[in-house]
Amino acid sequence: MQETNDMIDLCDCRCIHAKRITVAANDALPEEENQRMAQLFKAMGDGNRLKILWALDHGEMCVCDLAAFLQVSESAVSHQLRMLRQLQLVRNRREGPILYYRLADQHVRTLIQTALEHTRE
Repeated sequence: MQETNDMIDLCDCRCIHAKRITVAANDALPEEENQRMAQLFKAMGDGNRLKILWALDHGEMCVCDLAAFLQVSESAVSHQLRMLRQLQLVRNRREGPILYYRLADQHVRTLIQTALEHTRE
């Protein structure tokens, strides 16, 4: 019988390890936290949003700067920044008519750097 890709990731026998399941269940994240983390990774999983975060890791930028960097419309960047702000990944400040964005905190920087280190392994 030829193995399919799905079968490669299966055990050769079926057994349940009750203690391991109990430990996993006891340590499981509350559903609300699980969903918030899923949204965080979903946001960081979009190429343009990740480019925005990477650019902001190097300093503040306004919407116009980010649009020029990404070569997309300011409206498209504004939409992405709104999502990133709602997920507390970026913050903004106004200086006169200009709205500058930056990473929300060191945790975001650490997430980006850790992801990069992992992909380069």
